[in-house]
Amino acid sequence: MSQFLTTLNAVAADPQWQVLAGPVPGVTPEMPDDVKNPVQDILNWTAGLGLAGAVLGGLLGWAAVAVGHNTERAALAARGKQGILWSLFGAGGIGVTAALVTTFYNMAN
Repeated sequence: MSQFLTTLNAVAADPQWQVLAGPVPGVTPEMPDDVKNPVQDILNWTAGLGLAGAVLGGLLGWAAVAVGHNTERAALAARGKQGILWSLFGAGGIGVTAALVTTFYNMAN
């Protein structure tokens, strides 16, 4: 493994490789406005619907926990608790993914 890292370090330090890997001079990457606005709308709708679904899943999970505890159905309460956790993970994943995609699109500006 150390030989592999040493080789990578030598290649990265070589000035000829740095010239080849550098950006193309005189070109600034930019996303066209005709594409940027529809893509942003699609991302906003997708994130909004996904987060609404996560909230609905969390609410249904809490309802399952309440019904399971009050009717002494342990399996229903356990499934409700799992639903709550998966809703939180889903909402976090949607938020992180939407932020990453928006950040990549805005890097060109």
